[in-house]
Amino acid sequence: MDERPSRTAELVCLVRATDQARPVAERILDDPLAERFLGNVSKAALSTLKASGRLGERAIELAPGLLTYVLCRHRFIDEHLTRALDQGIRQVVLLGAGYDTRPWRLARPGVQFFEVDHPATALRKATLADSLEPVARTSVQVDFETDDLGQALREAGLRPEPTFFVWEGVSMYLTRAAVKQTLATVLSLAPSVELAMDLWFLLDSQDRSATLHRSGAGLLHLLGEPVTFGLHPEDAPDFLRRCGLDCLDLATPTALEARYVHDERRVYPACYAVHARGR
Repeated sequence: MDERPSRTAELVCLVRATDQARPVAERILDDPLAERFLGNVSKAALSTLKASGRLGERAIELAPGLLTYVLCRHRFIDEHLTRALDQGIRQVVLLGAGYDTRPWRLARPGVQFFEVDHPATALRKATLADSLEPVARTSVQVDFETDDLGQALREAGLRPEPTFFVWEGVSMYLTRAAVKQTLATVLSLAPSVELAMDLWFLLDSQDRSATLHRSGAGLLHLLGEPVTFGLHPEDAPDFLRRCGLDCLDLATPTALEARYVHDERRVYPACYAVHARGR
């Protein structure tokens, strides 16, 4: 097991912080706490981006639209989770929580958040969160490939009651077997389950842009987190159904762009988000 905190988790946090630097009318996501979880290098990068005004997609030349996609998937999940909380859900599990700020931003009386993550990332987040207002959150340290997720959550205090699971920015880094096992475990943990997650797929066009997108995903291997699992959006409802979930909302890159983007930005074309309910 890698003993370093996730680099991609901090990059995602940096992306959320960049949107906070935009005028309110242009923001896809409002996350005022994101900057609090950045390290010195990321803070310096954020300052440079603010000073240069380059908060758009050219910040990642090999993956145009990726920054906007990260913001849109977060917004998509926020909206479905907020609706569930309004309807009475009182237990939320963040799988691969990274530097997620939802336990603070979406805190409600009586709602318990469980943050599941790699030990190194979880420990770094705990240190950085010491300066924030205490909220109802429990850290659960696991390795998705090797540890028993269900046992870890039960031992952490997860109750057998309706639960909302967030699985963001994780599935593409796992094996297919690990994805299916995690979904099976999620369904075994509560009598009623809602799930919001995102997925990656391989663009099959032969043009230059699609080739660059395929190459960009491969470059994540250099960060120690290679993309290994892909699922085309046309196949996602059937895949989820076989795993025991009904797909209620599937937002393609085009749909995410139409819902949340109000300026010149475009959404990365090889990822999408889904909201499902256990059957």
